[in-house]
Amino acid sequence: MKLNLVLTSVIFIISTTQSARRYHKQGLRDPPATYIDPPKEQWFNQTLDHFKPGDSRSWLQRYWINWEHYKKGGPVLLMIGGEGEANPVWMTTGAWKTYAKNVNGAMMLLEHRYYGKSHPTEDLSVKNLNWLTSRQALADLAGFVTAMTQQHDIKGRWIALGGSYPGSLAAWARLKYPHLIHGAVSTSGPLRAKANFYEYLEVVMDALEKSRPQCSDILTKAIEDVKMLVAHRLGWRTLTKMFRLCTPFNGNKLTDITNLYETLIGNFEGIVQYNKDNRDFEGAKWTNVTVDTLCDVMSNNDIGIPLARLVAVNNMALKMSGEKCLDYTYESMVSELQEVSWETEGAQGGRQWTYQTCTEFGWYQSSDSPALNLGKIIPVRFFEYMCSDIFGPKFDIKLINKGVEDTNTYYGGLDIEVTNTVFVHGTTDPWHAMGITQTNKSGMEAILIPGTAHCANMYPPSKQDPQELTSARQRIGQLIQKWVES
Repeated sequence: MKLNLVLTSVIFIISTTQSARRYHKQGLRDPPATYIDPPKEQWFNQTLDHFKPGDSRSWLQRYWINWEHYKKGGPVLLMIGGEGEANPVWMTTGAWKTYAKNVNGAMMLLEHRYYGKSHPTEDLSVKNLNWLTSRQALADLAGFVTAMTQQHDIKGRWIALGGSYPGSLAAWARLKYPHLIHGAVSTSGPLRAKANFYEYLEVVMDALEKSRPQCSDILTKAIEDVKMLVAHRLGWRTLTKMFRLCTPFNGNKLTDITNLYETLIGNFEGIVQYNKDNRDFEGAKWTNVTVDTLCDVMSNNDIGIPLARLVAVNNMALKMSGEKCLDYTYESMVSELQEVSWETEGAQGGRQWTYQTCTEFGWYQSSDSPALNLGKIIPVRFFEYMCSDIFGPKFDIKLINKGVEDTNTYYGGLDIEVTNTVFVHGTTDPWHAMGITQTNKSGMEAILIPGTAHCANMYPPSKQDPQELTSARQRIGQLIQKWVES
């Protein structure tokens, strides 16, 4: 998203078109590929509306089971699917596989309603998105757990695990269904809904500064140079050429201006969020691009003035994404998210997650922070008005604010009261600003891992892992062992 809210960034591809990539700025990325065939997908007959008695409509929800380490009487580790297609490769790799082995547990993965191939409705029209809520998703989990327990005669306890939004769901599942979910590992899960999530960019700029002195200041200076070019028509031609825009820049369109800023800064945000996350695929390219890589470019005087260095980063991003030009227009972004067919690029997660942010969470990554010197180049109102442009006039600022308030009231935000739950975050991950990073509440534990990124503890270990990350994985394993035995 240029609408930086969802699954990956401009650089890390979840879909095949440039505009679609902009809709993803959260989420657990795929694990490293393995040579082990994952178990076959299965389908669960799920209820459409859990909160309307008498509504008997149902649909098929996709899931996977790995019984490799299970022994009768053992627990079940349930990985919760999130705001994108569930990847069955997780059934054969990741830290949770070690946890399952240690407790003789089964591994199950349930895809989130409306994502991947789990289609509750015939399309993604606004009326059919009515059942896309975190509350319905939690009720899906409850129905699935109940059915699987009976079907497979499971006597052991259920432990929920999730990374990013599913990390939030893991904690909320333990909160709302404690008789079914006996423990939860909430990794990189934002718990506080907030429309104006300017803290995200604060963490990004801090990570740049920690990488190389003045890296964030140089980026700020480069953005100032862009502002100067935006201010006059000759500058528009320069921007079009320098940043290889797909269409001529038009400084009369305020939404295009904001979207360009969002795109350029998004090149940094995605790298920061997934910095050094051990997600190398066999033969993959660009996994060595880190925060240090970007700051080396931004600090290189030989490239030229700060603006020229920002252009170099943009060129790098285009090369990594395989694009010849930068599609920066607001119209192309919104038009894709307005499509309602399951066959469109937006249906890969962009339209659905945008709907959830407009109705439940907010989490709009603006530049409104008083601690930054960027100014209102990416105002929160940009995202708020976008909700109306995509879904209709009733999806206005008032509805967003009500959704955010209702979410925090229902789940408790950062004041959540829950037991047998561990909250895991990395200091480099901007999403930790919306999560629990310390607590003294009984039954809750928080682990903040220095220098690590989004969901780092969920990926397989690497020899390059810092000791704090290794220790975090070990502690999570100890807690799971305790929960299943107590």
